[in-house]
Amino acid sequence: MWDSNAAANYVRQHAQSQSGGNCAKYVRKAIEAGGISVAPTLSAKDYGFPLRQAGFIELGDALSPRRGDVIVIQPIPGHPHGHMAMFDGSRWISDFVQDNGFYPGKEYRTQKPPYKLYRHH
Repeated sequence: MWDSNAAANYVRQHAQSQSGGNCAKYVRKAIEAGGISVAPTLSAKDYGFPLRQAGFIELGDALSPRRGDVIVIQPIPGHPHGHMAMFDGSRWISDFVQDNGFYPGKEYRTQKPPYKLYRHH
């Protein structure tokens, strides 16, 4: 049974002070802390299918995220694995707290690569 509070608490409590390049691992572990098993992938950009297999549904955009929602962002030059993060109810967190929205850094915010938002139902 999905517990978005437990997932959000996990990702918040384990966030580092800055990115360590482990967004997928941290978000996957947060999802597991929320009671759902997700098959690991090599790259964050490839988590769409495992999330759908685990009962997440794909939503249109990230304008109204809810606690426990997961965003999967496609790669940009220099970041071939893409990015993923979880919304904790007030902000996006991956392996660090993202203070500027769901895009993890200036390069992402400038290039605005495609993304998909997932919510467990």
